[in-house]
Amino acid sequence: MNQYVQNDELIIDCKDIYLREYRLEDLEKLQEITWQPEVYEFLPGWNATIEERALWLGEYEIPENQKFKQVVLAGEDIGELYLRMAIVLKENDEFIGWCCSGIKDELPAPNREIMYGISKDFRNRGYTTQAVKGMTEYLFEHTNVEVLNAIALITNQASNKVIQKCDFERGSSIEIENEKYNHYQLRKQQGQV
Repeated sequence: MNQYVQNDELIIDCKDIYLREYRLEDLEKLQEITWQPEVYEFLPGWNATIEERALWLGEYEIPENQKFKQVVLAGEDIGELYLRMAIVLKENDEFIGWCCSGIKDELPAPNREIMYGISKDFRNRGYTTQAVKGMTEYLFEHTNVEVLNAIALITNQASNKVIQKCDFERGSSIEIENEKYNHYQLRKQQGQV
């Protein structure tokens, strides 16, 4: 995994995909994917209106990525800042999903989690696993993060499989908003290759 900044944009290079910061032009594709039944079944609340998503993207998500980068470059504590990255196919630069990291208030501390979603058209090809591995390696190598969490609905077999392939250790099940999730953790020393 290689990490580099190109034109002031953070890019995490993986095998078949790369992660890059969200851009305003991602809005339509992001909106399309979040409205796929296969996505909002497992990520309730992600299927917002396009106006809400445009506001979040322009006013919160993109500016917070800039703050995250500045803090990392300064060698400071990332605290509760989020990092939101697009999953992009190398072969044609198509936006196919997202991989993000932020604080999950419903989890006990340390409660930084990895979250992701991918278009139904690009499932079962290893892209999500590459994205999660790229993100975890980046966070462990370039930030003060020592522990990462991941949760998946018990019924979401594909997501549980991705998390397990990325060497997260399964802990106990937890309940969030009346839904049962498997809770996983990955510690920095586990995540280092």
